This record gives sequence, structure tokens and C-alpha cells, in this order.
Amino acid sequence: MAIAIALIIVFTGKYRIHAFLVLLAAAYFVGIFSGLGLSKTVDAIAAGFGGTLKSIGIVIAAGTIIGYILEKSGGALSMAEAVLNVIGKKRVPLAMSIIGYIVSIPVFCDSGFVILSPLNRALSKRAGISLSVTAIALSTGLYATHTLVPPTPGPIAAAANVGADLGLVILLGLIASIPAALAGLYYATKFGRRIHIEPETEETYEDLIKRYGTLPPAKWAFAPLIIPIILIVLKSIADFPAHPFGTGTAKDFFDFIGNPITALLLGVVIAFKLAPKLDEEIYGTKGWVGEGLKNAAIIILITGAGGSFGYVLRQTGIGNYIGTTLSSYHMGLVLPFIIAALLKTAQGSSTVALITTSALLSPMLPALGLATPYGKALTVLAIGAGSMVVSHANDSYFWVVTQFSDMNVTQGYRLQTIATFVEGIIAEIVILIMGAVLL
Repeated sequence: MAIAIALIIVFTGKYRIHAFLVLLAAAYFVGIFSGLGLSKTVDAIAAGFGGTLKSIGIVIAAGTIIGYILEKSGGALSMAEAVLNVIGKKRVPLAMSIIGYIVSIPVFCDSGFVILSPLNRALSKRAGISLSVTAIALSTGLYATHTLVPPTPGPIAAAANVGADLGLVILLGLIASIPAALAGLYYATKFGRRIHIEPETEETYEDLIKRYGTLPPAKWAFAPLIIPIILIVLKSIADFPAHPFGTGTAKDFFDFIGNPITALLLGVVIAFKLAPKLDEEIYGTKGWVGEGLKNAAIIILITGAGGSFGYVLRQTGIGNYIGTTLSSYHMGLVLPFIIAALLKTAQGSSTVALITTSALLSPMLPALGLATPYGKALTVLAIGAGSMVVSHANDSYFWVVTQFSDMNVTQGYRLQTIATFVEGIIAEIVILIMGAVLL
């Protein structure tokens, strides 16, 4: 398994081979050389791939469609407008952190930063603030929910790999992600101001709003995101041992409507309300839905390959052996964090780190004492915290943030890299505190 992890890091990080192929190759390698047998290895890979996507393939696809519609319709900017109206247009760093925090729940942090970058520049210019401050506030706000709060695909995939309840992951993820985002905001305001970057822009804030034309109402922009999350959480509450909604029709209803598949598909239907005109350009093969599905396909395939790798590890017994061995060190929730941080730092992608680490740890959870519902949910969050540490030159997000914020590489390391390190450490500390209370 150690060799397999090293190969994953080398081939995805150094040679930039697609994670889908690398994870499948690692699954074959572990299965064959651990003595599982040729036929059983292939069977385990197929079973792991199908078993993982059975529960979350549709969820990832639906969540990606929602994110794409929010991006193209101006819904993300409408949410930003609503936040600015509450926070005030002068408190730009705080506003950008909150906006990023919200937008990145359904939208990838890379895309979210690109979408919000013109707004960030315009507001920074008007407030006379260095772009370095607002860019890192936005970047870390986006990063907090990108790695910790479903329905972002990475946390969803990790929850599926370890068998965690998605509603519980959302609830605890929201708790852990707020201090993480605040830590990023503090770093941005405290240290970002030491590097002055003039926010050059050809568009004022007013020009930017006009360019989008009529923005969709904020309530409809928030609805495709908030309603599915509420429904998923209600399902988790309905499944509590105390049965707060009883054991009859009410519970069955919440189990149905709050199933992540149903909830996210309902979110897609609500998101159609954001479209200026519902026609083939929206729901067609080459429309917003079609483009969203293209984006989802990559994540779905990587997630399935990660499921194959994890299932092979379970079948070989390697995971159980290592888990039993490591349990004597009493590392608990520190182990998921360390493995994810090493993978993230070595190969660059937070999503790959989330998927790979969760696949590795899934068979070890009973031996590590993390097989309870809270243990599984906190394991997902510890992996998410590790997948923040750190964003540097092998991470596409590093280049998005630096290039769209006029930072050179040295400034990027001083700002983006250290900020994500601080953010990940704070998130892990909060998760360890929750673990001390809940486990």
C-alpha cells in the first residue's frame, strides 16, 4: 500500500497523469501483488466502482448542474449582492469571505474565484483596499466550504467512501468551516495588507451589475442550495435513534425527500427558476445542463476509481491490518488529517486528496475507533481539513488565485500558501475539539 500511495503521488503530482487512470492502476497493483488474485482483483475493482457511484453518482451530477446554473445565470452575483446589502459595501474583506463561503458550497473554488474576481476587484478599487487582502479573504472563504461542506463533490465522495451520514457531515462541516474561514479572513487582513497590490479594473461595481443585465432574485439564487441542505439534514434528524418524527408516514416522507438524490434533483428543478428563459439552451445537451454534466463526469469517474481502490484494500485485508497496527498509537482524527495533508501537498488536488484518503482509511475505521456515525462524519471533516494543507505551485487553485489577483509566485506563497496552511490547522483543531465531545 505504501508503494501504491507513492505511485499515486508521483504519477498525479509529477507526471500529471489523470487521477482516474492512476487510482485504477493503484487498485490493480495492490490487488495483484497482495495476493488477492487476478479475477478477484477485477471483481473488486468493478464492485467498488459501482458501489460507490450507486449512492453518489447522481448526487454529484445534480450538484454540479446547480453550480453551473448559478454561475451562468448570475445567481452567484445575486447572492453576493444580498450579502453586501447586509454586511455593507465598505466591509469588503468580510463580505468577500462570506460570499466565497456561500458560493463554494455548490461551485468549485476555482470556478467560484474566477466568477467573483471582477466583483472583488471592483469593490477593492472603490474601497481603496489592497487586492491582496480581499483576494485571500475570498480565496479562503471559498476553500473552507469546498473541502468541508457537501454538496461540493469532494466531501460527498469522502462521505460515501467511509459510509458517513451526509446530513451529519453537513451539520458538523458547517461548524468546522466557519472558524476555518474566519482564520483565513484574519490572515488576509493582518498579513495581506503588508503586500500592496493595486486593484486595477476597467469596470466599476455598477458596470459589473449592468453587464449581467437583470440578476435573478436573491431568494431564488439561494433556494437551490439551501433547500436541499435543509432536506438532507431533516432526513438525518428523522433517522436519529430517538425518532423525533416517529416511525410512520412522517419518517418515510423525510427519508424520501431528504435522500441526497431526491434533494439535489429537487435543487436542480428549483435552479431552473434562475434561467431567463427555460429552453434547449438551458436543459439541452449543449445547454447549461449538458455543460454541467461534462464537468461532473470527471469528478464522478475519479470518485468511482477511488471507490475501486478502497474496495480492493478492504478485500485484501491490508486496511484492517494497518488500522489495527496504528490503533496502538491512538492517533484518532489526527491520522486522516496527516494523510490527506501529505497527499494534498504532494499532488495538488484537494478533491483527489479527499477521495484517496477516504478510500485508504475506510477499512481502518473500526480498528481506529472511528466506525460510529459521529466518528465517520468527523473522519470526513479531518480529511477535508488536511486537504487544505497546503495550496502551492502544483495546485491549479494556487494559479487561479495568483493570476487573477496580480500576484507573483513569491507573493502567492506568502499569501495563498500560508493562509491555506493556517486555515487547515484551525479546521483540524476545531474537529479535534468536536471529537473530544462527541466520540
